[in-house]
Amino acid sequence: MNDTPGWTSPGSSPSDGSPESGQPSQTPGSAPHGGPADGPPRNWSAQQPPAYGGAGWGGPSAPPGWGKAGGGWSHQPPAAKPGVIPLRPLGVGEILDGAVTTMRAHWRTVLSISLVVAVVVQLVGTLVTGFWLRETTDLTALRKNPEPTPEQLMDAMSSALSSSGVAVLVDTLGTVIATAMLMIVVSRAVLGRTVDVGEAWRDSRPQLLRLLGLLVLVPLLVSLTIVAGAAPGLVSLAAGLETLSVVLMVLGLVGGLIGAIWLWVRFSLAAPALMLEKQGVLTAMRRSAKLVRGSWWRVFGVQILAAILVFIVASIIQMPATLVGALVSGEGISALTDPAADTSWGSLISTGIGAVIASTITFPIRAGVTALIYLDQRIRSEALDLELARAAGISGYGEQLADRPAAGG
Repeated sequence: MNDTPGWTSPGSSPSDGSPESGQPSQTPGSAPHGGPADGPPRNWSAQQPPAYGGAGWGGPSAPPGWGKAGGGWSHQPPAAKPGVIPLRPLGVGEILDGAVTTMRAHWRTVLSISLVVAVVVQLVGTLVTGFWLRETTDLTALRKNPEPTPEQLMDAMSSALSSSGVAVLVDTLGTVIATAMLMIVVSRAVLGRTVDVGEAWRDSRPQLLRLLGLLVLVPLLVSLTIVAGAAPGLVSLAAGLETLSVVLMVLGLVGGLIGAIWLWVRFSLAAPALMLEKQGVLTAMRRSAKLVRGSWWRVFGVQILAAILVFIVASIIQMPATLVGALVSGEGISALTDPAADTSWGSLISTGIGAVIASTITFPIRAGVTALIYLDQRIRSEALDLELARAAGISGYGEQLADRPAAGG
């Protein structure tokens, strides 16, 4: 592993040494999973801790038979933990805990990044809603008309889409910047090192345009999959086959949704691959597909669990601000369930403050979980823990793990 925040695909198989990535199939000095490395890189300090299990660690080496198949991790020597996670295959709880621990241990950098991004994104969203959506004539007329004509509906939708497009663009850019910088922080936190906001920005800036392309391309592919599933039903409806169109629409949407979820999980690790291996967009997507292969359900489960956790945290934080906004608007609690209710500036500001706080907390959790799933998959398939141990200055770590299963717990 390269001793810098930008990781360069250590332990990758020869298939990943593509011209686009420009990375070799294996970093010099690395070793296959479970095998000893041949010494630290030349530019690292010669003052390394003694090998695990030696006299300097205060314990004997592992007894024979440890780490054999079926033995489980309870019979393994303790894994080194230079940072927020132990250097071994991670459990679901350890991934979630690692994301939260990163936020706690490096709170100045993490919260500074997420707070600035959340404030800018929410400020633009509030201004667009306050100055554009609230004053749009088409939307105002639609609220007062219980039976609008198709032309009125189209005009209202056009106004809403054109105004909200600005907010969506700013939100996407904010997500790109926050994700890029926070993944740099996580990559350092795993090694027990710190990084300030300036360093995170300098290290992430060269990849921002690629990450933007990735965060546009993947949702586009997911959306097109759903549209493709619904296409046969739409064609049948246009041909006047109403009964058949309903059946095809239902089956197509179900199939399209399943395909979209499959693609989303398959490419869910592309962002950390792009940022930490300095890959291109398509190479990062192929990298993600390779890492997810054989572990789709595991990655899906952890991502869903993290999404539920983020939703619960955001809801708990956002709800008081939403209630205050409803009371300030003069509409009372009914404003929460009435989409036609006018929104006052007081309500927008109160809701915006709650959204900023929620985003400041949830941005690091989402980025941290995704980065740690990526690391976990590489530890399981490519012995990245040995490279991480070398980068953290732990000498001889691989020798005590020679018989460890490639994919534990």
